[in-house]
Amino acid sequence: MVVEEENRSMEEGLLQHQNDRDDRRITACVILSTFVAICSAFSYGCAAGYTSGAETAIMKELDLSMAQFSAFGSFLNVGGAVGALFSGQLAVILGRRRTLWACDFFCVFGWLSIAFAKNVFWLDLGRISLGIGVGLISYVVPVYIAEITPKHVRGAFTASNQLLQNSGVSLIYFFGTVINWRVMAVIGAIPCILQTIGIFFIPESPRWLAKIRLSKEVESSLHRLRGKDTDVSGEAAEIQVMTKMLEEDSKSSFSDMFQKKYRRTLVVGIGLMLIQQLSGASGITYYSNAIFRKAGFSERLGSMIFGVFVIPKALVGLILVDRWGRRPLLLASAVGMSIGSLLIGVSFTLQQMNVLPELIPIFVFVNILVYFGCFAFGIGGLPWVIMSEIFPINIKVSAGTIVALTSWTSGWFVSYAFNFMFEWSAQGLYFLYYFFINLDKTIYQKKLRVIFIKIHKSNIKLFKNRVRILTFVSNSFRC
Repeated sequence: MVVEEENRSMEEGLLQHQNDRDDRRITACVILSTFVAICSAFSYGCAAGYTSGAETAIMKELDLSMAQFSAFGSFLNVGGAVGALFSGQLAVILGRRRTLWACDFFCVFGWLSIAFAKNVFWLDLGRISLGIGVGLISYVVPVYIAEITPKHVRGAFTASNQLLQNSGVSLIYFFGTVINWRVMAVIGAIPCILQTIGIFFIPESPRWLAKIRLSKEVESSLHRLRGKDTDVSGEAAEIQVMTKMLEEDSKSSFSDMFQKKYRRTLVVGIGLMLIQQLSGASGITYYSNAIFRKAGFSERLGSMIFGVFVIPKALVGLILVDRWGRRPLLLASAVGMSIGSLLIGVSFTLQQMNVLPELIPIFVFVNILVYFGCFAFGIGGLPWVIMSEIFPINIKVSAGTIVALTSWTSGWFVSYAFNFMFEWSAQGLYFLYYFFINLDKTIYQKKLRVIFIKIHKSNIKLFKNRVRILTFVSNSFRC
């Protein structure tokens, strides 16, 4: 009897080890699917940085006024708000792959409309269409990647989305001043065309298939992702049970998020998005060459250095976020941005007073790098991470929609008003950004820690029984 028990324990241990090893496999299909998904993220980055390098050439060739070009730049946010509003529903109704196709349609149409534009109407229509595609991309790409990748590499693979966005921005900054703006628009469309073709060769998300009750297709998708010889029955059961539980927990009405118990969380979410946009980072992203020109710094040199700087600064946030934690990293980011905004304002003040005219261009450029670098490792990406963590499941969709709309609409205001305010007073604009950063900083400095404690406790209660059920189901399938 003892020998039989030992043999059985050994056999179960070997089976458990084999299944754990299968769960950790990174197949060629996972890598291909992730690559195909993040192609549109690259196009997103190209769209964000496009107006900076193309500003002078577009205004000259199409005879645009400052107001018309500012509207053109800001229409990306208008389209983004529309795309973000419907992204969740489209991803549920159409599935992740078909939603990616919808992204490609809007992006390709937008880029080609800009590339062949003969007047401001087609230019603006293309920018709005591009914005709708970007709004869809911002939701469906990270969701799809998170749903197809193994748990132990999910964070790294999801982070590749942000990395490709920054790579797109980097490409535009580096070559935008030397390549014709119409050619750059065509280049921006190429990743989406590649994605349109690549989607034919990647599987649908197993979690979406479980949501629409296609059990056989769930296992078929997992076999493609984990390998044909892999036992996926345990993971398939986990996905199906968890999907059913999440559906039960997420049943609520839109008005539920305005209850008193969710008020603090909603204020923090909206406040973080406001500080992300009202800090003025989108103005630098969209119109960095205008800032270099105003400061007397070489546009081509500044844009190329900025392009090289964009990718490493994105990696810093990925490295620090799990070591420092959300709240300390946000505070450090806000402090650095405050210092950067203040010093940029001081630089333009000294320039107006004709003090140290030889050093002011370099001083402005260095402080812009400080400001944008601090934005990137904290306030630039962390608010979206925090949004996925602080909202309870039953209001996550509705609250997430409100927060996304806040981000896109406030981003539209900043990107449209930037050129006018910058021409009015460059130093005054950055002193204003300094004021907003320090004003909104109090929102998460005092409340965010309390929010995380409350959400952590509620999540423990909510998922305690779920974990037991999932463990039981998983072990039963493995045995």
